[in-house]
Amino acid sequence: MRIVISGIPIDIQKKNIKNMHLQVKPPNGHVVISAPSSMDDKAVEVYARTNLSWIKKQIEKYQQQPREDKRQYVSGETIYIWGRQYFLKFIPCSQRNSFDIQGNKVILSMRENSTVKQREAYVREQYRLILKKEIERILPKWEKITGLYCDSWQTKYMTTRWGTCNIEKKKIWINLQLVQKPIHCLEYVILHELIHFIERTHNSVFVAYMDQYMKDWRAVRKELNDCRLDYYETQVEDVGEGYPVKTV
Repeated sequence: MRIVISGIPIDIQKKNIKNMHLQVKPPNGHVVISAPSSMDDKAVEVYARTNLSWIKKQIEKYQQQPREDKRQYVSGETIYIWGRQYFLKFIPCSQRNSFDIQGNKVILSMRENSTVKQREAYVREQYRLILKKEIERILPKWEKITGLYCDSWQTKYMTTRWGTCNIEKKKIWINLQLVQKPIHCLEYVILHELIHFIERTHNSVFVAYMDQYMKDWRAVRKELNDCRLDYYETQVEDVGEGYPVKTV
């Protein structure tokens, strides 16, 4: 079901839940309200109208957020690894693909007729290798500090969250885009997800744990959320942590 209020389309999803949840999602401020199956449609509309100013504010924030231009993976473009800027140099090569960091340059060697999609896929896999190496170093440190341990973890390219977890399986997913951000941002996300193993929500208990283990986590969170986002096509993604949510 979809309603339109002040020109803003709002998707209504009826679910077997007790409370209403209002979400404004990246990249363009897609608005979704999850409501109990038994709730009257008019009540949901009133709720949406009551929160209209908040919805507009969140949509405006996403529209003003800076984004990277779509890359072609050609010489002269810039890419980031752990917050440091590198200049890309593309070298046509008929042999094996390679991705080498040399000073302030990244040398990308692939077939001259390789497509943008193929180059992007290869660069992302190199990002994954770099990210995994740091996770293997950082995760055990925070597990030892907190006494909280995950049974498994994965990297995944996500556009709506920096990290997520499955509390029951004690599994963590880390956003592949984090390899482009300063290394302390990765530390923050790892700690954040570990604490979710003992506190599901971002309540005062969760905040107290974050304060205990990382005094400057608020500054790191702001830095991370202010980072320039990757370019991505307009799309609607599943619910993820890291965007505005209201519950009633």
